[in-house]
Parts: sequence; structure tokens; C-alpha cells
Amino acid sequence: MFYRNHLIKFSYRCFSSESRINSFIKSKLMSAEDVAEKFPEKVTIGASGFTPAGYPKVIPGAFAQRIKNSKNPENFSINLYTGASTGDELDGVLARSGRLKLKIPYQSHKDLRKLINQGKVNFIDMHLSHVSKYIREGIFPPIDVAIVEACDVTSDGRIYLTNSSGMSGTYLPLAKDIYIELNEAHPLDMKGLHDIYLPEIHTGRPINIDYVDDRIGTPYVRVNPEKIKGIVLTNKYDSSPGFKKPDDASFKIANHLLDFILDEVEHGRIPKTLLPFQSGVGNVANAVLACIAQDNRFKSIEMYTEVIQDSIFDLIDSDKLRFASTTALTFSSEGQKRFHRDLYELKSKFILRPMEISNNPEVIRRIGLITMNTALEADIYGNINSTHVLASSMMNGIGGSGNFTRNAYISIFMTPSLAKDGKISSFVPMVSHVDHNEHSVQIMVNEQGLADLRAKTPKQRAELIIEKCVHPIYKDLLRDYFQHAQRVSFGQHTPHDLKQALSWHIRLQETGSMHPDHQAKKEPTSKDTEKAAQKIDQTAATKK
Repeated sequence: MFYRNHLIKFSYRCFSSESRINSFIKSKLMSAEDVAEKFPEKVTIGASGFTPAGYPKVIPGAFAQRIKNSKNPENFSINLYTGASTGDELDGVLARSGRLKLKIPYQSHKDLRKLINQGKVNFIDMHLSHVSKYIREGIFPPIDVAIVEACDVTSDGRIYLTNSSGMSGTYLPLAKDIYIELNEAHPLDMKGLHDIYLPEIHTGRPINIDYVDDRIGTPYVRVNPEKIKGIVLTNKYDSSPGFKKPDDASFKIANHLLDFILDEVEHGRIPKTLLPFQSGVGNVANAVLACIAQDNRFKSIEMYTEVIQDSIFDLIDSDKLRFASTTALTFSSEGQKRFHRDLYELKSKFILRPMEISNNPEVIRRIGLITMNTALEADIYGNINSTHVLASSMMNGIGGSGNFTRNAYISIFMTPSLAKDGKISSFVPMVSHVDHNEHSVQIMVNEQGLADLRAKTPKQRAELIIEKCVHPIYKDLLRDYFQHAQRVSFGQHTPHDLKQALSWHIRLQETGSMHPDHQAKKEPTSKDTEKAAQKIDQTAATKK
């Protein structure tokens, strides 16, 4: 962590909601229904929004209604590009329209997930830092329409975003037509939070961010104002439900993790002023920040991440947050109200960056992050599955976890040891899908303990994971597999019995449990398989 005296603080305030409705905005005002009528039937949409924050809330629904009212709905086809997952008013309504054909690069909506796993919607799961490059270089179909949420728009084409940056800085300049939802729920004091900058392609020039609070861009996205075809007034908060309060297991994971970090400080591998943190979404990440706020051994924290959640208020209330850089502020409704209420004071502690910068490998490596992300499952050698249930069913996507894990100073993965009342072990002989391989995973932690996998051979990693992380009801089973694999494996560097490596997943699919004592094995029917997959989907969703 670095303390510097050149921190920019935006001190201006804007009070009147009337002041945002300038003559340019008045000349562009339309209804959501009028905007929807202007969309081509076959359309590629680039929309603002990130997990779910700052996404358009009325235009997508109006377009879905137009499709529903059409005499020939089969004529419609939608490609949807966003920053990450968004709310029901975007991902949900377009999924239920039946005409969504392609979604990139991340999702978490149940209706959309169901269609993806039924093969009815094409989904490309991507590292988030790669999306802008693919769009800008024309690898994906070009964007016909950009729809973004903003708190202000000027006559010279400056668009001030709300509580996410995401991919808006990429989509807006490339879109043929731009439509804006001007959301009056966000105060004009939101202006100044963003730092919009996109690196040049093929130049090799460095991104000049050395510290989490460096600003290198502008507080707005600049476009040709002639491309802005319509503006719709809204007054709606994001529909983020927030996250469940951390449970006992989450707090145990957090305490193991904090003890490890302090031990690294003691050994001189982390400076006493610490390093910036990145944390994924969910209960465990929230528990880590809550524990830092309560632990007097931690004095001041910086974050360089992609999502900020309500747990940041614990750090603010304990006066431990020095600065946070993110691409989205994903708050509950109560958190959104509090942030707006205290916005003038909080602006000196936050920056919202484009996804291509918040998730950029160059910047992540230079700053030196402690990254904390969640696994669906891990195997005995430290390979991580973050995305797939039973190898084939998509949960949400890899998101930014790959960007942060591969370039971290210290990469950490967290997951409870059990799911579904013990019917599922999060630690298995071999993961059914690999998102993060053993070369990128340094630390594995759960409520049972913490395994430091650095400088360990594959067999040493297996022994450590079984000893430190596997739940007692599965420990002997996994130890037996490892010993068996060493006897029958083709090679001894990373021993496996390929006939048995995925047997736990097969047992889960056939009986509803990975544990052999759960129930007698039966011959599965198609309904049994479908039911088991649904149960696993529900369990994995609670983990995320």
C-alpha cells in the first residue's frame, strides 16, 4: 500500500435535478416504446451494466414487448453484449423473449442460464479483459445499437455513466446508434467517479497506472453527439438483491485467510502496509472484508478489483478503507441509498474504471494484488472448476477470476468443503472442468483449513489439500483414491486412475450424492439425471 499526497478529490456538488435536463437532452427525449420501435429486427446490442449495476432498465423490456406483440416474432434475432451479468430488466426479459441468440461474456440469471444449458442460447464464456479487444478488432459481429445508463449527457457528446463502467467505453464509440437511459435515481454527484481510458491497440504502450488511485482518463465517455438518437428518463435503482450474510463457514475461511496474510507479513513476503486486495463476489468475499474491518491487526486497506459490494461499508465504518478501484458498485438497495447519501465524502475513495483496465493483466501484475476468488470445486492437485456443473452445465462464467488469478502476487481460492448437506464434496479426485490449472493456484482455503501450495510437487499438493481442506466425511475416501492412483497410475508425477478419476461425479449424477454410503446405487433414468443436475445447479448458485 502506498500513501501519496496527490490524490484527486472532486469537490464540486450538483444539487438540482432540473439542472440535468439541458436543451440537448430535451431535444432527444423519447419513450422506451418509441426507442424499441427503432431497433432492427436482427440486432446486436452493446449494453452497459456489470454484476448487476448500471444497466438499462426500461428499453430492453419495451423491445421484448415489441417482439411479443409482433405477428412474426421469429423474424427477430438478438446478440447481447454486456460487461458481465445484469439485472432481470435486461438479461431476464431478453432471455424470456425467446429471440436471444448470443450472449457474451458472462451471465448469472436463472432464465438465461436455463436456455444456455438447453442449447437454445449461444453463450461464449470469456476472460473479461479479452472482450474489448475482440470487439474493437471486429472478431465479433459489429454493434448496431448501444444502450447505456447515464446520470448526465452533454450536447458535445459527453456521457457520464452511473455505478458501473463495464464495457460502455468500448461499445459506445463503435455502435451505429446510441440510446441512453438517463437515470435520475443517481445524483449528479456521480459525475467524477469514473476514469475512462482505453489502451491503444498494437502500440505496446504501457498503461500508466502504478497505484490504485491513479487517474489516466476522463470522467466521461465521449461520442459523436449525432449518434445519440434518443434519451429515455428513468428513476430506478439496480435490482441487485445483495448477498446473504456470511455464515459461520465463511467467517472460518476468512480467519484462516487473514492469519495466513499476517504470517506472510511476518516473513517479509508482504509489506507491513499490505498489498491491494481483489475479491470476487459472494458470502466468503464479504466475510473476509468484514473480518478485516473488525481485526485491529489490519490498519488500512486498498482494493483493486472488479466489483465492490456492501461489505465495503464495514471498511469505511472502521476507517480502514484508504482507496478502492473497481468497474462496478454492486450494492443492495440499502447500500445504493447509503452510497448516494454519503457520496460527496466517499468520492475521494473510489474510482470506476473500464473493464479492460480493471481486469488488465499488465496493471494487475504491476500493482501486485492479493486475489481472492471462489471455486465450485477443486481437485487434489489444485485445479479449479469455477464454471461448470458435471462438466457440461454452465453456472455463470469465468468472469474476471482468470485475469486476476494468473497475474496475482498471491492467488487464493476459497470454497466451503461441502454442499447439499454433505452430498457434494467441493474437493474431488479430478475436477470435471478446468478453469484455473494448478500452475495458477497458490493458496486453497476453506473452513477446514488452508493449504499453501507454493513450491510443492503435485503429490505434495495432493497430500496437503487432503489433510488441510477436505471435510472429514470425505477425507478417507479421497486419501484412498490418492493411494490407489499411485499404485495403478501410468506415471508417478501426477498419479491418476483414469477409470476412477470422475467416479465421484458419476455417482452424484446417478444417486444424488458423491458419498457411497448415501444410498444404494440404482440405474439412472433421464429424469433422475435431470433432477440431479437441477439440485447441483441450485447448490452451485448458492456458492456464487
